[in-house]
Amino acid sequence: MSDGLTVPFALAAGLSGAVANTHLIVTAGLAEITAGAIAMGLGGYLAARTELHHFDSERKREAKETEEIPEVEAEEVASLFRSYNLDDRTVTTLVNAIRSDKDRWVDFMMKFELGLEKPDAGRALKSAFTIGLAYIMGGLLPLSPYFFTNIPKIGLQFSVLLTLVSLFVFGYVKGKFTVATPWKSAFQTLSIGAVAAGAAYGIASLFG
Repeated sequence: MSDGLTVPFALAAGLSGAVANTHLIVTAGLAEITAGAIAMGLGGYLAARTELHHFDSERKREAKETEEIPEVEAEEVASLFRSYNLDDRTVTTLVNAIRSDKDRWVDFMMKFELGLEKPDAGRALKSAFTIGLAYIMGGLLPLSPYFFTNIPKIGLQFSVLLTLVSLFVFGYVKGKFTVATPWKSAFQTLSIGAVAAGAAYGIASLFG
């Protein structure tokens, strides 16, 4: 959503300094939103699929190692338990219990040696849909004022106001979930959008 707010906003702002009516701005903006949503959605899909393939390949490798070099793998399990300052008798009991079941052994190695959790098989499609939809929602906000006027400068004024408020609110909400300083996140998100739009508008005005 942050990218959706920033990129179409910068594009519309740049075109506002170079064209005489809003038709081209709306057309170019919709084209960019469509292309951006598809590209980012596919990127999210491929990233999730790659994560799933990576997990599967690592699990096959661990399963193979427990069969071909079981003592080495058992020692790796023992080392993990020794890091908790457990005595040798307890470590031996735990290692024997874990290696008595092959699937449990492999699951243990995946989680505690490699730090990998099995991804949700349906995550790829969910990720693609969520990212694409968020980009569209974000992109339509800065473009919406241009639907209601034929004068680019007027559309730009309302677009600037709407987008900067949206960036600030989005940055604050994002910060509430990700960092301890949501106000800082709000101003950072706002600054990125403002700089991007200002640069695009300046370049378009200079060469337009």
